Amino acid sequence: MEDELRIIISGGGTGGHIFPAVSIANAIRAKYPEAKILFVGALRRMEMQRVPAAGYEIVGLPISGFNRKNMLKNVVVLYRIWKSQQMAKKIIRKFNPMAAVGVGGYASGPMLNQCTKMGIPCLIQEQNSYAGVTNKILSKKVDRICVAYDGMERFFPADKIVKTGNPVRQALLDTKLTKAEALKSFGLSEDKKTILIVGGSLGARTVNESVLQNLDMIKESGVQFIWQTGKYYNASIMAELKQRGTVPSLHVTDFISDMGAAYKAADLVISRAGASSISEFCLIGKPVILVPSPNVAEDHQTKNAMALVNKNAALYVKDADAPAEVVKLALQTVKDDARLKELSENILKLALPDSADIIANEVVKLARRGH
Repeated sequence: MEDELRIIISGGGTGGHIFPAVSIANAIRAKYPEAKILFVGALRRMEMQRVPAAGYEIVGLPISGFNRKNMLKNVVVLYRIWKSQQMAKKIIRKFNPMAAVGVGGYASGPMLNQCTKMGIPCLIQEQNSYAGVTNKILSKKVDRICVAYDGMERFFPADKIVKTGNPVRQALLDTKLTKAEALKSFGLSEDKKTILIVGGSLGARTVNESVLQNLDMIKESGVQFIWQTGKYYNASIMAELKQRGTVPSLHVTDFISDMGAAYKAADLVISRAGASSISEFCLIGKPVILVPSPNVAEDHQTKNAMALVNKNAALYVKDADAPAEVVKLALQTVKDDARLKELSENILKLALPDSADIIANEVVKLARRGH
């Protein structure tokens, strides 16, 4: 079995799709070191760099999303979809997979579509509490659907659903640092409360604006902050901070490479409500204030956030209200030990550990079934 296991994993576009995809591949590899795994992504998207960096081969399709503002440009998009379908057929014939996995994102559409047509068992993984368009279309044709939230039979055939949770970056769970060591690595004090602010790898404009508009409150609070601005916004923020004078309690960085250390250092997190981030907070039991991005399909981040808020497992501030409210709420909350403990205990109850292993087992079962 080990010698012949061949799996295609398709999708990407954002870290929220890529992290789970790589985690699933790693889990398959751990069980079957000789397994052949081929990733199929979209050209010019971040998976084309991230997947090889994780040690896997990837092939890119020329697929792109529909342009809702300029319908004429969609002629090119339709051609790219057709071309991607043709390329997918060739990839399947050459690689001869025993099963295929779709994690959402542009490339998973044509790839899994062709796999189902050619009789290859398929599994999709839906990270969000509100299903994406590609996965909704594919769900009718695939064999298994792995989900992270209850109530997903609203979108998918109930008999295909397996609740597995979302695979997360293993390094976060494996960090050996103590809280004191983590704080020291950011040059912060052991005897102050710490708030971590993250807006995804590119950053989040409103979250950053919330900090800039409340610098005086932050200065006077006696609380220290780790602030990941995102690469896109960092230069302008650093220029503004230079002009306005330093805030010693603010550790500012464009990107945090060791998120395990950042989470360990923080008493409270302010974050967007992407599915991967939420799964991480659940597994490590971290109190969080969620500020869902309004710029995502079907407003799915708000739906992700409310799934926690309704169980008293997270706090929520609407994006438009964040500059006025989020820093004030964070400072109140971080000083309330009973509230932090309650949020931590409630979010831990929602954790689904071993997701990557469970999904890997499902994939291998499908591969064996077809052969």
